[in-house]
Amino acid sequence: MKIGLAQIDCWVGDLEGNVDRCVAAIEEAAEGGAELVVLPELAVTGYPPRDLLLDDSFVDAAIEATSDLAERTRDAPPVVVGTVARSGTRTPRHPGLHNVAALLEQGQVRAQVAKRILPAYDVFYEPRWFLPGKEQAPIELSGRGVGLLVCEDLWDEDYPVHPPAELRAAGAELLVCLAALPFRRGAAGARLHHAGRAGLPVVHVSAVGAQDEIVFDGRSFVLDAEGGFFTQLPAFEEAVEVVDVPVGPRARPNGEMLRRTLNDEAPARDTKDLDELRDALVLGIRGFAEKNRLGRGFLGLSGGIDSALVARLATDALGPDRVSAVALPSRHTDPASTGAAREIASSLGIALEVVPIETLHRAAEGLLGAVLDETTAGRLADENLQARLRMVALMAHVNRHRGFLLNTSNKTEISLGYGTLYGDLAGALAPIADLTKLDVRALARHLGGIPSFVLDRPPTAELSPGQVDPFDYEVEAPRLEALVQGHRSDAALRRSEHKRRQLGVVLKVSETAFGTGRLVPITRR
Repeated sequence: MKIGLAQIDCWVGDLEGNVDRCVAAIEEAAEGGAELVVLPELAVTGYPPRDLLLDDSFVDAAIEATSDLAERTRDAPPVVVGTVARSGTRTPRHPGLHNVAALLEQGQVRAQVAKRILPAYDVFYEPRWFLPGKEQAPIELSGRGVGLLVCEDLWDEDYPVHPPAELRAAGAELLVCLAALPFRRGAAGARLHHAGRAGLPVVHVSAVGAQDEIVFDGRSFVLDAEGGFFTQLPAFEEAVEVVDVPVGPRARPNGEMLRRTLNDEAPARDTKDLDELRDALVLGIRGFAEKNRLGRGFLGLSGGIDSALVARLATDALGPDRVSAVALPSRHTDPASTGAAREIASSLGIALEVVPIETLHRAAEGLLGAVLDETTAGRLADENLQARLRMVALMAHVNRHRGFLLNTSNKTEISLGYGTLYGDLAGALAPIADLTKLDVRALARHLGGIPSFVLDRPPTAELSPGQVDPFDYEVEAPRLEALVQGHRSDAALRRSEHKRRQLGVVLKVSETAFGTGRLVPITRR
């Protein structure tokens, strides 16, 4: 059966644009001879629409957009697309919706199969808006029994129901799964694990793109009935491919099993992991800028490794013409730091302006007087003041040129609370805030182009004479990351929770990132 896998990037809330994107992909697949076209989960609304689904007018418009998509593809082959539907059951505090795989055929919404396993962990809160669907029989398409699934419905562990087994028992010869799966380092194999246990050929079409903190990596695939790879679409880019899928419980293409692993003919695991990490972060930055219609990205380029890496990622995402760096030396800044910033900006081809903050600092000292005395508290206030003065200068550039500010803090610093509120913790987007300090070093070295002075120097904020960061990152980075991934805390994490609540959007690349997937109270004992 020739099936078009339409791995596309849909924008949350852009119903008209999403219908256009779906139509273009369907037409491309139809030209390739597809007998069925499959699009991602909630492609009509974009994923995740979250509390947009509490707005009845938005839900009505999404349902109408689905009907419009059916009409516009009347002459196309059948289409399976993710959208929303009303369940018929709602309460004053729940919209009573279904997350559905809708079958469009001959201008009509022929059938809708509702997602049964609704995730309520990490960044997912689907029971807030959706109700679980009920068991469904396979749908007949081209004389074949096709079972429709939505994302977690394909999974087979720790759930009281197992839709793939039920569909197989009901006569399904092929499973089609719509998904929108966030990128997580090293997690791609889990999708194949679940799909490979289904006992039937599986067509798995996942979204690609970025939405706020979530990066969707695509990698849609087809497995044969024995869990062997038949095909896989690329990661981190849109793609439409028509695949002649073997159908049936023991189907094999040309009588030969095409089994391979994710690592076959690939670079070493560490290199592949770093390449994927770079691609995910670049896509996250690009998606945030494009979908929020933000032109130019700004960052403070200090001559340190964190800002150097963010500059490289932003340049890869937006292009050098849309990235501006500002070096903000203080009286304590090593001239070599500003020199390194110039060298980095030159190698990337991005604009750099040097704005010394000494004049601002002297004026603030005159204003604040005894607040900045030589006590420990006074010296700390002066250090934080400098960080905030840097942000005053940075935000002036952002406001003047209508851009957005990129935060350059890493996860280890953020875990420790080693950052200044309204200073170096400011920014609309925090691209490396889910990377430990050791991750930053590894990725920066892997990507290259960063001066050895930056790579090898002791980390420092340069806010006082001879200052260096007071941590052994080789010890602290893995220790703190283990706490975060284990949903635990220590004194440093507890003290700094309020700072993380005020961070910009953190691009999520680990199992547990700071942001919407980690809802730890600020006030606690």
